[in-house]
Amino acid sequence: QVQLVESGGGVVQPGGSLRLSCVASGDKFISYIMGWYRQAPGKQRELIAQMSTEDGLYYADSVKGRFTISRDNAKNTAYLQMNSLKPEDTAVYYCNAYFFAHYWGQGIQVNVSS
Repeated sequence: QVQLVESGGGVVQPGGSLRLSCVASGDKFISYIMGWYRQAPGKQRELIAQMSTEDGLYYADSVKGRFTISRDNAKNTAYLQMNSLKPEDTAVYYCNAYFFAHYWGQGIQVNVSS
């Protein structure tokens, strides 16, 4: 069982930045595929960024060039740096780890509003 705890959400003005963090339990973090999903009101949860164990990267078109996923294996932590935020980025953001099964964080709210 992998437990994930997210932090770093909040309210930010359009054009601003936030960095989300996700701390994972377990001693196999280096083997986890880490991803970030988001779910806006009335919409399905969508994958926006993912980093494989070999540092392969995926970004959804909607965040490409603005968001950056990274990981610190020594700290069992994944990050999502979000720049140039837009109102349409408002959503609940979820950290995901895949290690023979999908594991989810509790979700964290990000509001982009003036």
